[in-house]
Amino acid sequence: MTIQLCGFAVSNYYNKVKLALLEKGIPFEEVFVMTGSKDEAVLCDSPLAKVPFLRTPQGALCESEVIMGYLEAAFPGTPALLPADPFAAAKVRELSQFIDLHLELVARDLYAQAFFGGTVSEDTQASVRKRLAKNIPAFQRLAKFGPYVAGDTFTQADCAAWVSLPLVAMATKIVLGEDLLASAGVEWKPYAALVGQRPHAQKVAADRKAAQDQMFAKKG
Repeated sequence: MTIQLCGFAVSNYYNKVKLALLEKGIPFEEVFVMTGSKDEAVLCDSPLAKVPFLRTPQGALCESEVIMGYLEAAFPGTPALLPADPFAAAKVRELSQFIDLHLELVARDLYAQAFFGGTVSEDTQASVRKRLAKNIPAFQRLAKFGPYVAGDTFTQADCAAWVSLPLVAMATKIVLGEDLLASAGVEWKPYAALVGQRPHAQKVAADRKAAQDQMFAKKG
């Protein structure tokens, strides 16, 4: 059985895993699954119906960080996205999880208004601003941008940062009137451009754009 990556190409967490698969040269198939599915086959593999999830010969895995750990352990002969040193590897995973939990998931509270035509209450906006005002400086203590987010080598942390930092920046700019990352001095645009030069990142970006165009065409 070929590994199956299940989800959809607009999802940043799906693209985080997809970029890792491509960078490591692991053969895989993409299976379109929308978040919130009521399909029993999906719920058996992802009990909260979240995407992405991975189907492997041994069974299914959900949660992107778990999937990333599996890929690195199961395919050690492919290009490594974690350092060999255990502590250095843990620091990369720390940074990746920090981006997911303390930047992206906080900014996600703004997405309904930023990207999907909804509205977000003033209380929610104030809460996001307050949390990010604390979390962004903490992120800056961990991030290196030297030139990659964890240092001089492309790692799993870049798979997380490249798909999520632009969303945090855009959502705060659109809803709060200020790119909170840039205002704090995070040079995310040149970083995103650097990673975006990688052929596999270009593939992910092209597929994401095609999926977005298709999604908006259906709404129209």
